[in-house]
Amino acid sequence: MSIRRKELGEFLTAMRQKCEPAAFGFPIGQRRRTQGLRREEVAQLADISPTWYTWIEQGREISVSGKALRRLAEALRLDKTQRAYLFELAGQRDLQPAAAEQEIAPPFLQQIVDDFTMPAYVMGRYWDVLAWNAAAADLFGDWLSPDRSPNMLRFVFADAHARTLVEDWETRAQRIVAEFRADSRDQVDDPALMQLVDNLHQTSPEFAAFWKRYDVLERHGGLRGFNHPRHGHMNLSQVTFQLVDQADLKLVLLTRTTVTD
Repeated sequence: MSIRRKELGEFLTAMRQKCEPAAFGFPIGQRRRTQGLRREEVAQLADISPTWYTWIEQGREISVSGKALRRLAEALRLDKTQRAYLFELAGQRDLQPAAAEQEIAPPFLQQIVDDFTMPAYVMGRYWDVLAWNAAAADLFGDWLSPDRSPNMLRFVFADAHARTLVEDWETRAQRIVAEFRADSRDQVDDPALMQLVDNLHQTSPEFAAFWKRYDVLERHGGLRGFNHPRHGHMNLSQVTFQLVDQADLKLVLLTRTTVTD
């Protein structure tokens, strides 16, 4: 028995035992000795064979399809994190993940970035900028305006100001596309993502060319150069943090740095 199969079985057992039978439409009789739901009750709810479900809990080396996992997740009423953990243990990709939770309300995001003196902003699932402070607005200019529904990709590829502001624009733009592709890998069939990518294809030949390269890179911090119209050349170090309870959101900080030869 592999460790992963054992963990999968024990996880399902634990989830099953936490379920109150009455909440799932099963009577609570005096003869019920099992804590939570019985195995055959979970199998019934998930429309799978009781024997086959028992084998999963026992950690046997059997094939568990994504469809079966989705039915089990729904039968046990797993939340988003539990569902993702189930699929990870089974070595399967969830093609119909639970709907993303609503992003934190803008007032709370604004309070976070306003506490910083350096440029700071928060990006959402598809790199919409949800909140930013005065220092960020001073750095990026009129692009950061609530009336424009700012998006980092649209700024880089559709705003002429970005090509002069961002040092070595082509290299940075190519890397941004690779980072965005990696960042959106779990939502490749999301209509909102497809619409954004399609719009960028029509807006920018460079984006279309970079997107077709299929480069994939994790988002890393490091030195960022800017040619600001008022402040001149600026070297800033970028650091990105993800919120634990909402991994789709990213807090980006740009701090001043000194470059030495």
